[in-house]
Amino acid sequence: MKLLLKFVLQTVVWYSFMGAIIFGAAGTTDYTGGWLYLGEMVALTAVFGVYVLRTDPSLLRERLRSPVQKGQPPADKLIVVPILLLVFVSMGFMAADNMRWQWSAMPPSLQWAGCVLLFAAFLFIAWVMHTNTFAAPVVKIQRDRGQAVITNGPYAIVRHPMYFGALFYIAGTSLVLGSWWGLMTAPMLALLFGFRILIEENTLRAGLDGYGDYARRVRWRLLPLIW
Repeated sequence: MKLLLKFVLQTVVWYSFMGAIIFGAAGTTDYTGGWLYLGEMVALTAVFGVYVLRTDPSLLRERLRSPVQKGQPPADKLIVVPILLLVFVSMGFMAADNMRWQWSAMPPSLQWAGCVLLFAAFLFIAWVMHTNTFAAPVVKIQRDRGQAVITNGPYAIVRHPMYFGALFYIAGTSLVLGSWWGLMTAPMLALLFGFRILIEENTLRAGLDGYGDYARRVRWRLLPLIW
């Protein structure tokens, strides 16, 4: 019950904060894209959160922890801040682009297509977390949980599938919010993910048995056939 209450509270706070950014930047609450985005994400988060609570509560407990933790490499603490800032600032920019400045004119059909892409990206990320019970929000070796190398599912394709799914998530967000310029967030986020992946791989190679062998078998870190 305590874990459920923590999940509900964090979900309410997170999306209330996100809503304040989106509608504040838009300058109005009469913003269909903003309501589409928040409605879809709250629904998906609620359904998946309840599922994880029932099937893997230890994973949910990890996902609800702070993005800055004890045992986390200092370099990861530094890279988390610009990643979070980019996500928050980009969402505000997307909303302002579509509503306040009206730089982007996107047909409703593409915004609905963005909802589909957002749904697909969320399902992919859910698959990643279903496969990897050690998918913590920070870089660390979870010795207390007996962390092991995960090699199946999406991890048989790329070594960091969570970040891969996040790129499509941010692209879907841009479409739902109706911002062409917002699509530029994806390559910027990919660059920051690249730095974080290097930090994460150094940590995993040094502290997780078998990770070096896994990295030799699965060549691609983030984008298949690219890197």
